Amino acid sequence: MADIKTELATYGIDYDEAMERMGGSADFYEKLAMKYLNDTHYVDLVAAMEAKDFSEAYEAAHALKGVSGNLSMTDLFKASAAVSDALYQGEYQAAETLMPQVASTHEKVVEGLEKWQNGEL
Repeated sequence: MADIKTELATYGIDYDEAMERMGGSADFYEKLAMKYLNDTHYVDLVAAMEAKDFSEAYEAAHALKGVSGNLSMTDLFKASAAVSDALYQGEYQAAETLMPQVASTHEKVVEGLEKWQNGEL
């Protein structure tokens, strides 16, 4: 498992932490992690930010933070937490400034999950 752990780390996913959360069940974690590929919280966040609907953006950012945290997607968790916190505090300009980090970490996670799904890791 050292290879998958190392590979996933390059995509911002902490496999050891995930195994702790999942009671050591690699199959269960893989099943849950792959569900992220169909998760809409990131898309919802982007749409809400573009519409300047900061209440909806907060809900989406907070949900994304929860999902990414539970799946040990640490870089995405940190980025979405920063946006969530900024929105909660009414710092909308700061939240907008942080969105590129959310985008890049989300894209990296998706890339890693797709490679894992396709047997490329």
